[in-house]
This record gives sequence, structure tokens and C-alpha cells, in this order.
Amino acid sequence: EVQVAYAIGVAHPLSINVETFGTGKIADEKIAQLVDDHFDLRPGAIIRDLDLRRPIYQQTAAYGHFGRDDIALPWENTSRADALRAAAGL
Repeated sequence: EVQVAYAIGVAHPLSINVETFGTGKIADEKIAQLVDDHFDLRPGAIIRDLDLRRPIYQQTAAYGHFGRDDIALPWENTSRADALRAAAGL
């Protein structure tokens, strides 16, 4: 579980909290730091990186919008996994 907290008028998140419920291979705090280091979580950057201005939402209205492999959804992209794994020492 990843929680990102924002304040109105502040682009960067105020906090990033990770809770693995004891299932993480590294400390939750380390995962939070990796998220902060590897992802630009400013709202404008999220819109840009996930191409959220592209109208794809009709495709996600049925059958959900997570865990689908029948359509290419930008938030399902795992291209940063190797860099995160290396930075974590895994």
C-alpha cells in the first residue's frame, strides 16, 4: 500500500508512506525512499507520465482498470522495475 499526501498549491508530495504489512523484502521506509527517488509524483508529472489527457477511460469502464492485459494501460507499465530492484540491492 502506498499513500501519497499532497497540499493545495504545493506540487511535490508532503509525504510518501509505504505499508507492506510485513511482506516486504526491504524496509517500508526504504521502499518509500525508492519511490521518491524514481518517480516524479508532482500532479503535472503524473498526468504527463501516465498520458492521462488521452481519452482511454471508456475502455476501463467495464472490467476495471487494474491488472488487465487486454489493453495497454500506462499505469500497468513495469519498465522501472529493474532500476528499482537494482537500487534496492535485490
